[in-house]
Amino acid sequence: MTEINNGNLILANKDANGGTEYIARKMIELIPFDLLSHFQIFHSRLRSPLDETKLRIFVAHDLVGDPESDHLKNGGWKKFHKIVFVSNWQMQTYMNYYNIPWNHCEVIHNAIDPIDWNKQNDGRIRLIYHPTPHRGLDILAPVFEKLCEKHDDIYLDVFSSFKLYGWEQRDEPYKKLFEKLESMERVTNHGTVSNEEIRKHLAQADIFAYPSVWMETSCLCLMESMSAGLICVHPNYGALFETAANWTMQYQWNENRNVHGNIFYAALNNAINLTREKNPNFIKQLQTQSVYANIFYNWELRKAQWENFLKSLLHLPRQFQTEMFSYKV
Repeated sequence: MTEINNGNLILANKDANGGTEYIARKMIELIPFDLLSHFQIFHSRLRSPLDETKLRIFVAHDLVGDPESDHLKNGGWKKFHKIVFVSNWQMQTYMNYYNIPWNHCEVIHNAIDPIDWNKQNDGRIRLIYHPTPHRGLDILAPVFEKLCEKHDDIYLDVFSSFKLYGWEQRDEPYKKLFEKLESMERVTNHGTVSNEEIRKHLAQADIFAYPSVWMETSCLCLMESMSAGLICVHPNYGALFETAANWTMQYQWNENRNVHGNIFYAALNNAINLTREKNPNFIKQLQTQSVYANIFYNWELRKAQWENFLKSLLHLPRQFQTEMFSYKV
């Protein structure tokens, strides 16, 4: 999807503005050009020929087994000096699947810019969903509709579309779901907007409602929601438990969507009641959660990690060498 070559960012899809592109652009912005110029860094996709004059890094953002990662099979990982992963959970799935040794791997988590709180005490409890639609929006819609029968002060903002990746045609299977959301009285379906606009809504929201059915390898949506001091309601699926680091309202994932929906309903109902009660101890917990996210997922920290990691590789030979990789292209 993205490649950093000689300090320049190459996009496989110029219209894409997803998490992968965000991370790659931030690296270009923050890491000194003189350092990046030694490297050819591929984010998720291998689209260009490998450059033997550069140190080669593959940054895996996708799930293990994705066809775009097939080039790592049968020792293909050896053509890169290092494979970087965005979570420990993801790294270990790749190690097992592609038989990659520990010493060829590195975990560098994703990062965000902290969000300043701006909660409004107007009697409304604001829920928000901002991942793409295939990740659980079809579970959230009926659960929220049912909860509206019990709570007359809840409102839902939805920011969800594949337009984020330049894949507008992939929204078509969710047309009826979007129409359903737009017909619901206390739901606002915003579609795709800028990250800046989403961040403004996060600063005023109360609950991140995410009944994930997608194995996240990391989750920028969750990081931003934690930073904004939201009660984050989500399952312990994929790398979500690692991203959350036990600060959130996490529940046991279930393969059965109906059962999952019932579990999510109970958890979300609990979150709504906690929001209304404004318990000082719980508010303090959310503040501490925000501090954690702002420190651990801060770009200043991640910039230092990337720079130290890249500098540690500068002594390695650039060309493919059998004594180093036991591999020839």
